[in-house]
Amino acid sequence: MTLDKSYKLVPGTTVFDAEQSAKGYHLNQFCMSLMTAENRALYLADERAYLDAWPLREEQKRALLDRDLNAAMREGGNIYFLAKWGATLGLSFQQMAGSMTGMTEQEYRDMMVRGGRPVDGNRIDHAVLEAAHADPAPPSEHAVITGAVFTSHVPAIGAAMDHAKTEEPYWRPVFEGYEFSKKWEEENLPDVILLVYNDHATSFDLSLIPTFVLGTGAAYPTADEGYGPRPVPGIEGDPDLAAHIAHSLIRDDFDLTLVNEMAVDHGLTVPLSLMFGDVEKWPCKVIPFHVNVVQYPVPSGARCFALGRALRKAIESYDRPLKVQVWGTGGMSHQLQGPRAGLINREWDNAFLDRLVADPVGLSRVPHLEYVEEAGSEGIELVMWLIARGAMSDLDGAGHVEVKHRFYHVPASNTAVGHLILENHPRAQEPAEGVK
Repeated sequence: MTLDKSYKLVPGTTVFDAEQSAKGYHLNQFCMSLMTAENRALYLADERAYLDAWPLREEQKRALLDRDLNAAMREGGNIYFLAKWGATLGLSFQQMAGSMTGMTEQEYRDMMVRGGRPVDGNRIDHAVLEAAHADPAPPSEHAVITGAVFTSHVPAIGAAMDHAKTEEPYWRPVFEGYEFSKKWEEENLPDVILLVYNDHATSFDLSLIPTFVLGTGAAYPTADEGYGPRPVPGIEGDPDLAAHIAHSLIRDDFDLTLVNEMAVDHGLTVPLSLMFGDVEKWPCKVIPFHVNVVQYPVPSGARCFALGRALRKAIESYDRPLKVQVWGTGGMSHQLQGPRAGLINREWDNAFLDRLVADPVGLSRVPHLEYVEEAGSEGIELVMWLIARGAMSDLDGAGHVEVKHRFYHVPASNTAVGHLILENHPRAQEPAEGVK
């Protein structure tokens, strides 16, 4: 199954989608730099030198130097960003638009005075549209989800690893619980991990509170959370797969914030350290997926579960033979504030693990109040596990999951540690049908 992008067929039109955004990221960021008088003066003083200071492709630089807006659009430029560049050169929107039509400025103005360009003759040719919508041959290959990893992402675990405390009596039982996991991961290494986590007031403070964030950038550095960055590598993203996922999820009515630049904190790096150990470079690409579970309202378990099901559809419609794992992180029971700080609920946690395997649909209906009351205020992070669970193929009878490892331990600093590995065994090779 391929995604519907017939908007690309509208004549004389470049629709700015996630693929175009990735292609033109640095070009559009260059345009944004011209929003200060100082930078505009520097650019006008020596355009080539200013452009050379940006990681632009030569085709992008040439488009700007030649004042060729059509070429700039083909190279990923967006008109609202390029307008900053045009304003720096003293161009109006009419001058810029006219230059892309093959008309003089006066001819373009006269056309607009007459009522603008008519839509007749500027629609998609019916034959072209019919050909685009004809039943295509199914792709010979597509991405598959091979498994899900669920784990707590306690910051103190990362600190214990970074300061060589893993063999201390307090920490040894925690890390012993991940010995099998490291071997399993080595034997089942994916091409890409979509890692669901929550930022802990690191990249997202109270000035911006997105509910769902998909990382569509090429790379993300390790964050400084107040103690200096962890001594672990940053992550390499997969912009192509991320753009495909963005297109599919948003078309399925999941509102995402797409982020090309941010630092990733312990919520993402600690799970990677637990599963891969001390490495100079993570052995696969990682797509970060942040969920707001800090400030209410936070998404429900049902919404997260439905997102996971739509995520499976998105990944399996990608026409490249990638092996993908989906990781759900956070939790388990813990409370970090107020007179109840230190709350742990072993019984509830283990019942959650039971239901995550055997009754994920019923588990997805657990209300926020139960999470907060039974698992502590920060236990709400467990809704993120439902995204990874929703991506498994057993939910619609297209396969089954196999529990490869389960681990639970108290304590790790202020938190109960939970961990589960599910191998995904799809029964059919066809991509998932549309799920909302």
